[in-house]
Amino acid sequence: MELQMGDEAVVGVEVLGAQAGVVLRKGVGGLEDDLASVSGEGGGFLDGAQGGGLLFLCGSEAVEWRVEPSDGGQAEAGQGRARRRSERRIKAANFPREKSLRAFGFDANPNIDAATVHTLASCEWIKNGQPLCLIGDSGTGKSHMLIALGTEAAMKGYRVRYTLATKLVNELVEAADEKQLNKTIARYGRVDLLCIDELGYMELDRHGAELLFQVLTEREEKNSVAIASNESFGGWTKTFTDPRLCAAIVDRLTFNGTIIETGTDSYRLASTRARAEEPAKAS
Repeated sequence: MELQMGDEAVVGVEVLGAQAGVVLRKGVGGLEDDLASVSGEGGGFLDGAQGGGLLFLCGSEAVEWRVEPSDGGQAEAGQGRARRRSERRIKAANFPREKSLRAFGFDANPNIDAATVHTLASCEWIKNGQPLCLIGDSGTGKSHMLIALGTEAAMKGYRVRYTLATKLVNELVEAADEKQLNKTIARYGRVDLLCIDELGYMELDRHGAELLFQVLTEREEKNSVAIASNESFGGWTKTFTDPRLCAAIVDRLTFNGTIIETGTDSYRLASTRARAEEPAKAS
């Protein structure tokens, strides 16, 4: 590339990199217009470069141009980075589908207090390492709430991991067989929020229950656990057949925690019925 500046030619351009922003002139006056014509932007703005600046070689004279992002550019870039970090954390959480608090039908399930849920969305309980239990029948919004609150936590900068109870136990059993149990338990212990769904749907043998207990013990009063279960605590002996182990697990999942009972009436079924009745009402 060759640029003409007065009687001298700019014989070489080395792009050291710059973000779009305000050009700060150093050394040679009048070069800004030539630079703008190369960048395709007027008013002293660069477009498409990366990093720290430009170096123009004018004969034997080196003319350095530094670029500082404008306030608006800095804010926009910061917002973009924050959004990408949130997206990465949500992806790393391994949620099976997208769910949000905004999409939850609080009117359809009066058992769930919206104010309590929105308080949980502040994530103070995660900061304090406290547990959360969502208890209720199928279709009452437990999994939706679990995923939505986990998503809120990921968006606020917390490391989150979602798993089904049976999948977690199977992973722990395989890790134990492969002599990787301590490493696997430590990995689950490091996340800020561990979301365990469908706890109580299937009976766990004693070995599996003991391994799950180790994960809960690793996290106790340090990092939060949120669970969703279709069984009341009194029915957990069907899942954890050892009464003493069952009592210890319930203790760890409820101490200083929040318990939300989502009820027995399926709001999914109610929504389906309501949609089916709409054509009849219209006619």
